[in-house]
Amino acid sequence: MRILVKTAGMDREEWLRWRTKGIGGSDVSVIAGINPFRSIFQLWLEKTGQVEPEETENDHTHFGNVLEPVVKREFSKRTGLKVRAKRALLQSGEYPFMLADLDGVIYENGKMNLFEAKTASAYKQEIWERGVPEEYILQVQHYMAVTGAEKTYLAALVGGNRFYWKVVPRDEQKIAEIIAMEKAFWEENVLAGIEPVPDGSEATTDFLNEKYASSNGNTILLPEEALGLCRRYEELSGQLSELQDKKDAVSNQLKNYLKNNESGVIGEYRVTWKQVTSTGFDKKRLEKENRTLYEAYLTKKQYRRLTVA
Repeated sequence: MRILVKTAGMDREEWLRWRTKGIGGSDVSVIAGINPFRSIFQLWLEKTGQVEPEETENDHTHFGNVLEPVVKREFSKRTGLKVRAKRALLQSGEYPFMLADLDGVIYENGKMNLFEAKTASAYKQEIWERGVPEEYILQVQHYMAVTGAEKTYLAALVGGNRFYWKVVPRDEQKIAEIIAMEKAFWEENVLAGIEPVPDGSEATTDFLNEKYASSNGNTILLPEEALGLCRRYEELSGQLSELQDKKDAVSNQLKNYLKNNESGVIGEYRVTWKQVTSTGFDKKRLEKENRTLYEAYLTKKQYRRLTVA
């Protein structure tokens, strides 16, 4: 491990540029395809310098930064452990593409352990009750790979009024998987300048829909490898339809057992068929009775639909 650059006094734009020199802890979940907000395509474009690096700026990230010192203080108060700042971007000696920007370090018995602070909405409370979200497991294992640390203290303020702190031990198998995944992305995509194969994540779907939002009306000859994809698409579509039919059949059989009863139990399962009331809007009636008002509130939404025939 070595210091790539000191970050004390560095503005956010410069800090983001330095992060393009390698793969940071928050990039790992993107490469793994489990980040709902960022696509591996966006990450590749940033790392190859094709777009300016950006980080989603919203209330969540803003208050996450504002509350980080609060989380640190509360952690120290509850544990008696002192969190020290590490104002530097660290780089792995063995794998120079692996970078780490730590929230803090904790020295115990002459050894350096790591500290990471998080904030989350109340919707994440159940996840934090059970353990640590997978994206943060990947992040701190990445940091431990860079630094050689044996454990990370992870503290989280959830919903503004629930505080959790966990100890994440070093996991050599997980680290090996992370290194292999990052190495492949860095060497085969970033250094080679080859865009990554699209995955099925929501972030990648959103990215492609936004990047190619409009059609020019042209027809092109697809590459040879697209033939296999078309056949696979057709095969999977058939399987989905068949599975949906099977699921509907099972659902109807369970309903038939319940009849007018709201719920039933068997083994470890509880089956419910509840009465639900929903409010609808009679669009056709409004169009018939007051067409002017109806047309005044009409909106058009354009999007592209993929079909394989």
